[in-house]
Amino acid sequence: MPRPWHSSRSGRAPTPSRPSRRWSPGEQLDRVTGYPEAGKAAGARALVGGERVGESGYYVEPTVFVDATPDMSIVREEIFGPVAVALPFTDEDEVIDAANDTVYGPAAGLWTKDLSRAHRVAARLKAGRVWINTFHAFDAGLPFGGYGQSGWGRELGSEALALYTRVKAVNIAL
Repeated sequence: MPRPWHSSRSGRAPTPSRPSRRWSPGEQLDRVTGYPEAGKAAGARALVGGERVGESGYYVEPTVFVDATPDMSIVREEIFGPVAVALPFTDEDEVIDAANDTVYGPAAGLWTKDLSRAHRVAARLKAGRVWINTFHAFDAGLPFGGYGQSGWGRELGSEALALYTRVKAVNIAL
């Protein structure tokens, strides 16, 4: 799947001093709909969804894939569209290792009745935000930002103030 930085002149990943270009709605639609196509071509099965909705607008059906493998682009890349992949696991360590086996880490969601397990797993996940028994719930008082190639710094919360300050250390010999 194409990554946004592949269309930049340098061909390098964006950084704060060299941001990636913006996507038009049509380009984003093509990018998002390309993932279900790639998933199906690689052998994953769309349990639901996987298609564009209508001929006008920029809508994609919510999609859930099964029968995927960890090497597929639908598992490894940030899609920024309504596409999820359900992968089976046998134990806690296996699912944490799989979730952390990525260069990205914007957010994670987990569902459990065991709050001790929820806290234990959340602490081990390499993600900027972890939702437990919910997903995509935001509170302006909590920081938001990813790990790895999913972002620099934090938005929201008191941590966001660091984006608007400069720290200077001054040493004086008296």
